[in-house]
Amino acid sequence: MNEKYPAMYCAWRLSDPLSNLKYLSPLIESKFSRFGWSAVENPRPIYWKSFGICSGLRSAKTIGAVRVSLPLSRSHRSNFGIPPGGKLAEQNVLSANQNLVASDHLKDLRNCAAFSAMGVDDETGLARRLWTKYKKESTFAMYNPFVVALAAGTLSIESFSNYMAQDAYFLKAFIQAYTMAEECADDDDDKTTIGDLRKAAEEELKLHDSLAEAWDVEFTKEFSPNMATVKYTDFLLATAAGKVEGGKGPSRSVTPFEKTKIAAYTVGAMTPCMRLYAFLGQEILKVLGDECADHPYKQWIETYSSATFEQAEASQIEELLDKLAISLTGEELEVLGKLYHQALKLELQFFSAQPLSQRTSVPVLKVGDPTTCQYTIVSDFDLSCTVLDSSAILAEIAILTTQKAEQNVPENLTDCKLASDLRSSWDMLCRQYSDEYECCLSKILPSEEAGSFDYEGLCRSLEQLSQFEVEANSKVVESALLQGINIEDIKKAGERLALQEGCANFFKQALSKMDGSNVDVHILSVCWSGDIIRAAFSSSGLNGVHTHSNELTFVDSISTGNIDRHVESPMDKLKTFNDILSSTHDDSMEHVSVYIGDSLGDLLCLLQANIGIVIGSSSNLRRVGKCFGVSFVPLFSGLLKKERADGQGSNCWTRQTGILYTVSSWSEIHAFLLGSN
Repeated sequence: MNEKYPAMYCAWRLSDPLSNLKYLSPLIESKFSRFGWSAVENPRPIYWKSFGICSGLRSAKTIGAVRVSLPLSRSHRSNFGIPPGGKLAEQNVLSANQNLVASDHLKDLRNCAAFSAMGVDDETGLARRLWTKYKKESTFAMYNPFVVALAAGTLSIESFSNYMAQDAYFLKAFIQAYTMAEECADDDDDKTTIGDLRKAAEEELKLHDSLAEAWDVEFTKEFSPNMATVKYTDFLLATAAGKVEGGKGPSRSVTPFEKTKIAAYTVGAMTPCMRLYAFLGQEILKVLGDECADHPYKQWIETYSSATFEQAEASQIEELLDKLAISLTGEELEVLGKLYHQALKLELQFFSAQPLSQRTSVPVLKVGDPTTCQYTIVSDFDLSCTVLDSSAILAEIAILTTQKAEQNVPENLTDCKLASDLRSSWDMLCRQYSDEYECCLSKILPSEEAGSFDYEGLCRSLEQLSQFEVEANSKVVESALLQGINIEDIKKAGERLALQEGCANFFKQALSKMDGSNVDVHILSVCWSGDIIRAAFSSSGLNGVHTHSNELTFVDSISTGNIDRHVESPMDKLKTFNDILSSTHDDSMEHVSVYIGDSLGDLLCLLQANIGIVIGSSSNLRRVGKCFGVSFVPLFSGLLKKERADGQGSNCWTRQTGILYTVSSWSEIHAFLLGSN
C-alpha cells in the first residue's frame, strides 16, 4: 500500500460503477449487463449534453474513450444529476415521439459535435477552448532554447537582431492579413475591431525601429527570411485569401457568408500568435519580477506582458474569433481548429529556426555530447504516470471477481468468500491506513522547520515511515484481499488504465532516444503488480521501459493473495534507484539522472537525482519536504536561474542540493528534457 490510494478510493466505489469502466477488465461487462447497461468502445467521445433526454429514450454518458449506453429511468436520471422531467442543463427536451430534430437545433448539434472533437466543452469561448486544447505547443515554445536564452537575458545581440528582422517580416504579412480579413468581414463592428487590431500590429512593428535605434543596430541589414518565416507567412496569407487545406481561392461571385467564413478562418489563424506572445511575456515577467528592470531585453518583455497588449490585441482578437465562429457549421469549426493548431505549430517552428550563438541548458538530452554523456530517466507510476492509483484498481478487480463467482455458488453454501465481506475488508484497510499514516507522519516530523536542507534527518524520519508501509502491506496479504484474481484480468485492466495526458508521448520519444544515445528509461513503483504496469505501457506500444515493482504471486494464472515484495517504501525506492544508477554508470562518461514523482514515497529519489521533477500537488510531499529544508521551485523559474548563472548553458545539475522542480504537466517535462517532437 502507499499514501496515495485512500484519497483516490472514492472514485472506485461501485456506487458509481461508471467511473470504473474504462479501467477494469471485461468482468465488469457481466455486472453491468445485470442492470441493462452495456459498454461500447468509442474512440471519439460524444458531446452527450447536446442531445434531448426524455422518458423511453436512451442516451450516452462519455467516460474518457468509453461510452456507456443506459436506460434513463427516473432513478438513473437522479443518479446522474438529470432532473426527473428529463431536462439537461440549458437543453430543450425532445418529445419521445419526435423523429425529426427541429431545424434550429441542427447547427447547435453540429457545433457541439465539433467542440467534442476538439476535446473541450462549451462552457467558455471557442478561442479559450482552442488555447487549452493545444496548450502543449505553448509549453514547448516556453522551453524553446531561443525563448529560454531571451528570457534569461543570455541571448546574444546578434541572435536577437536576426529574430527581430524575421519578426518584422512576419508582422508585415500579419498586417496584410488583417487588411484582407477586414475586407471580408460583413459586420461593421467586426470591421472596426479588425482595423483596431491592424493598427496595434503597426504600432508593434514600430517597436522594432525603437529597439534598433536604442542598440544602434540595423535589423534589416542583409536580411532574407528563413524557411520557417516564409512557411508561416505563406500559410497566413493563403488562409486570408480563402485558400484553405490546399483548396482554390473563392470565386468572384463569393457570397457574404463565404466572405465571413474567410474572415473567421483568417482570425483563427492569427489568434494563437497573439495569445502565445502574451503568454510568454507574462510567464517570463512572472519569473523575473524586479530583475526585469535590468534585463537587456526589458522592452520586449514589458511589451508582451503588458495589460495593453493583453487587452488591445490578445483578448480582443479572441473575442472577435468567438463572435465570427458563431455562424460556422460543425465542419467549418473543425477546419478552424486545424488552422489554429497549424498556426501554433508554425510559431514554434519560427522560434526553433532562430540561430543561437551559444548553448542553452535545454533540451537536457540534446545539450551533452551523446558519445560522452549518459542519461538515466526514472519515473514513479501511480498518479505520476496514471490518472488513478493501481491499488484501488486491483482491489476492485478482486471484488468483481468474487461477485462473479457468487453467481455460480449454490445458495446452501455459506463458507465461501463474499464480495460484501471483501468490500468491508477493503474499506477497513483504507480507513486504517489513512488514520495510521497521518499518525505516523505527526510522529516523524520535527517540531520546527529546518533552517537548511537536512538530508540525513529526512532519511531518519522516512526510515520510520518505511516500517509503517511494510506493515500495511502485510495486512493486505493477511486479509487475502488479492486472492483469486486471474492474471489476464489484471493485464486487461492495465491495458485500459489511462495515463496522464502527454505521458505516453514522452516515453515514446524518450525510448526512441535509446536507439542512438546513452539513455535508459525505468519505472520504479510500490505498485503491488508489475503486470498491470507492463500492460499499461505495452498497450501504448511502450515495450522498452524497465519496470521495478512488487509482483503478485500466481498458481495456474490465479493469484494466491501473496505479494513478492521488492519495493514497499521510500527507503526501498531509494535503494533500487541507487542500484539502477550503479548498473548504468560508466566512469568514462558524464552522467545525468532524472527522477519524476508525485508523492512522499518519491522524495528521497527526487533528491538523489541530478534533476528531481515533482508532478502533481501532493500536500504530504511538500509538508514533509519543507520541514527538512527542501525547496520546491517551478521548473521554468529554476531553468532561467541556472541559465543566468551558467551563461552558456551546461548539463551540470548537482545532486542533493535540496532543490526540487515542480511542473504542471508531462508536456512540460517533455519540453524540458527532450524538446519539441
